[in-house]
Amino acid sequence: MAMAPAALMAAGWAPSSAIGEMVRKRARDLARARYRPADRPLQPALANLGYDAYRDVRFRPERAVWRDEGLPFQLQMFHRGGLFKDPVDLFEAERGAVRPIRFSADLFTYGAQRLGPLPADLGFAGFRVHTPMEVPGRFDELVAFLGASYFRAVARGVTYGLSARGLALGAGEPGEEFPAFRAFWVERPAPAARSIVVHALLDSASTAGAFRFEVTPGALTTMEVEARLFPRRPLAAAGIAPLTSMYLFGPEQPRRYDDFRPEVHDSDGLLTDDGRGQRIWRPLVHTPAIRLSDFDVGPARGFGLLQRQRGFDAYQDLEANYHLRPGAWVQPLEGFGRGSVRLVELGARSEAEDNIVAMWRPAEPLAAGREHRFRYRLTWGASPEPATRLARAVAWRTGHGHDPSRRRFLVDFAPVPATGLDSVQAQASATAGGIRVETVQPNASIAGARVSFELDPAGAKNSDLRVTLMRAGTPISETWMYRWLA
Repeated sequence: MAMAPAALMAAGWAPSSAIGEMVRKRARDLARARYRPADRPLQPALANLGYDAYRDVRFRPERAVWRDEGLPFQLQMFHRGGLFKDPVDLFEAERGAVRPIRFSADLFTYGAQRLGPLPADLGFAGFRVHTPMEVPGRFDELVAFLGASYFRAVARGVTYGLSARGLALGAGEPGEEFPAFRAFWVERPAPAARSIVVHALLDSASTAGAFRFEVTPGALTTMEVEARLFPRRPLAAAGIAPLTSMYLFGPEQPRRYDDFRPEVHDSDGLLTDDGRGQRIWRPLVHTPAIRLSDFDVGPARGFGLLQRQRGFDAYQDLEANYHLRPGAWVQPLEGFGRGSVRLVELGARSEAEDNIVAMWRPAEPLAAGREHRFRYRLTWGASPEPATRLARAVAWRTGHGHDPSRRRFLVDFAPVPATGLDSVQAQASATAGGIRVETVQPNASIAGARVSFELDPAGAKNSDLRVTLMRAGTPISETWMYRWLA
């Protein structure tokens, strides 16, 4: 019978240099056994905490792990309660010693909450890492692991926004499964360490997994991620390196909300790079129906959810600060073979609901009874994608055409020099209906160019539209792609 994480640690099982191998073996053993969900019930006073009440329960910063030891990173924990009912076990690893990080009510302040005595084995819901980010000597949040297999990070100059997950199973499909991190081992950093290493054990009805995260903060925060999955059953709907975000509305859509803000979103588009010189920008939309779209069929090269609109005027929100939300870029390193980047767009009632998922979907199911290894680099920041000379699609609008039965589209690309613009053409296509480019003209306000084209649906219910700027048969811009629905 496989030992529980706490039992392994009590036995002083492994030095920190072997933690990764220990977690891998633990995941493999879990996958060979019958799945058992977390079984540490939460008392009603905690389980029923609402959003504001849960926020009233705060970790005491002066009790942070490593706070008084002069190390470059510190740990703070999240309390169980409200939406975050499941426990995770936390351990510190250092030079052959593995020590549990134990729950104590003294670690938290409870504000107006009167919860009564709490059990000593309550455990935590997750944790966050702090390090100097903006001001030397001031410890700010860097990364947080909280809820199922969700985690999110920041970089210098941006705040929290979109999240990532360890694994997605059936995102956007009926019966979606949410694997969860059950235990974390955090390696104690050296006094001059630039990175912090976190190991995690994942479990769910369909699979177990071992993860390693090496997190390096900066103007761009990078995560070197290694995932080893051990499916209990074939995984036909696995999403590798999944990103999760929110898109409620933007200026290009008919307004569905009576709201003072022009735009509300954590990300405004999906960018994919096929590694062969083609980049596709897919602007996000809010749709009442579920949209599943697959891009870049073949080996994965790179993809990310980005927040390109960086001006405060676009949002006018002094609290949410959507103009400071980061983007996240996935660079596959190992294990990403045939497959595609899948974008899931869902309806949402408010900005509190994540309704966007981007992930890598392998072409073949992940077989049960064997190990599947993936490595990728996850970069967070204002512009985490690799640099390119291609002009970017920075904005778009649509409305009825001169003939009301047709749709007119305007797409802005930048930077595009005004000199030589007469030699630039717009290459446009539609999978249904007819498309006609009207003009390509300079847009001095963005040092770019605006393409105007018209779609004649000709009775079609949907059509995938693509526009690329070309010069002498060579692309000078990324491809703007949009799925129009009647």
